[in-house]
Amino acid sequence: MIMDRRKFLGTSGATLAAASMGSLGGLAACSNSGPGSASENASVGALENPQRVGTPGIGICDWNLGPMCDPEQIPKAIDAHLTGIQVSLGRDPEQMLLRDPSVRQRYVELGSQYGVTFHSIALGLYNSYPLAEEPRSAIWLIDAIDAAVALGAGNVLMAFFGKGDLRFRDGNDEFVNESESEFASFRLDEGKVASVVDTLTQVIPRARDAGVALGLENTITAAQNLEIIDRVGSEWLQVYYDLGNSTGNGYDVPAELRMIGNDRLCEVHLKDWNTPLLGSEGCMVDNAASAAALNDIGYDKWLVLETSGRQDQFLEDTRANVAWAKETFGVE
Repeated sequence: MIMDRRKFLGTSGATLAAASMGSLGGLAACSNSGPGSASENASVGALENPQRVGTPGIGICDWNLGPMCDPEQIPKAIDAHLTGIQVSLGRDPEQMLLRDPSVRQRYVELGSQYGVTFHSIALGLYNSYPLAEEPRSAIWLIDAIDAAVALGAGNVLMAFFGKGDLRFRDGNDEFVNESESEFASFRLDEGKVASVVDTLTQVIPRARDAGVALGLENTITAAQNLEIIDRVGSEWLQVYYDLGNSTGNGYDVPAELRMIGNDRLCEVHLKDWNTPLLGSEGCMVDNAASAAALNDIGYDKWLVLETSGRQDQFLEDTRANVAWAKETFGVE
């Protein structure tokens, strides 16, 4: 049940990770160019009376922090005022670094030392080696679940971009928008969807037993994601929502967040296709409306930066993005 899941995930990351260690034997970043200075943009777009979101904190994707699967980047995260990191399972099929018990142990040690939570494990590999087609993909998913338990993460992000996109392509290699409203809704590739549903149906019992949610991050609508969840038939399959991607793909983000609801939403990525400085002038995402929607559904999971800031200004810009996110989303 949902309450059991929350009790399970209520265990501290460090405690859970330490216990599990005893049993152990690219996603693309946002553009590096953007307007203005971090100090100028830190408060632009923030709400005067921010919505109160019950999130544990602000994290970042490890591909935006530095080299993926590198625990030595943890002090850098702390210096940037972050409290969480989404850790990739591997850099490519030949470098599945998080399989290594010594790498996991180093994450646990440094996480405990610096007070950093590893809230999610990411399978960005699926963008190039799709879950719907790659024979090894189910094994990687099991690896990611095991890594999540080892590091105390509550979910596994499964990415469906690039080669893994679930949308149908026509004879001109174009996506087909079937919507007659102002908001998009693309035709799905039913063969790929069926393959994903079949694989997830087989793996979801393992995720359930581990207390780890599997998150769908993709280019399709909330309604289409919820249909996939219903077909798999488990509360342990959820949506990993990206405000920037969904805005850029033409979806009604506040309505989608309310449709999904807190119990079917495992985490949220913060980014903007127009700027690496969140909330700055010219940003695409309606952050005020998104914050209001998250507040309405009682969102209580992590908010995760998927931006590195401008080129060679990671520290300044990430501190500004963290401050902006806390102010805008009312994070204590």
